[in-house]
Amino acid sequence: MEKKKTNNEDEITEEYILTEIEKIKKQVEEVSLAREKTSMDFVNCTNTSIPLSPISIDDTGKISETIRNKVKFRNYITKFEEDLANSPDGLVGQALERLNPLKHSFADGCYIREIFNPAGELIVTKIHKQKHPFFLMKGKMSILTEKGIEHIEAPYHGITVPGTKRIIYAHTDCIFITVHATDYTDVATIEKEIVAENFNDPAITKEDVETLKENVNMKKQIKE
Repeated sequence: MEKKKTNNEDEITEEYILTEIEKIKKQVEEVSLAREKTSMDFVNCTNTSIPLSPISIDDTGKISETIRNKVKFRNYITKFEEDLANSPDGLVGQALERLNPLKHSFADGCYIREIFNPAGELIVTKIHKQKHPFFLMKGKMSILTEKGIEHIEAPYHGITVPGTKRIIYAHTDCIFITVHATDYTDVATIEKEIVAENFNDPAITKEDVETLKENVNMKKQIKE
């Protein structure tokens, strides 16, 4: 198993955590594990190679549960998007673009993307692979992500993190703006830079690794 030394202490490597995440994903797909068993499996997979001793069995269970919930939501929203597109009222391609017109503008090192969502629309967003701010300039909407349902009303702003994919219901006509750091001015090129085709995109996986590291470090600091 890969490890590297930093200041004479073991440090979790990205490659190692990627392997462990894949193991947990496989467990989720193949069998639903009890929380206690998942906790023990997580400890057995990790405690011989990375310093998790300050973390309790319950802590590792919560971390594993977070990963399982993330995978479960991503599978759900992907299936929901497919079902919505295949429904009689589902719109894709140019028909969807006509209903949700886009405006593109640029500033120094920035791409500003404005979209209109009509009242009563239910839409599934693309997968974001860059951290960026968003602004609801007009209207009210309900947003479902892996963190739950959020009801927002303009004026409102927040931060989108890599791996985010939303189900949005527009209660009223809405104007939604996102701002992306880029040196490109070609929209097609920019979309390849900011939108992931699926959750296996390296940018998304990297964010998952960082989130897991933060959880582990936070638990260690609390115990200390």
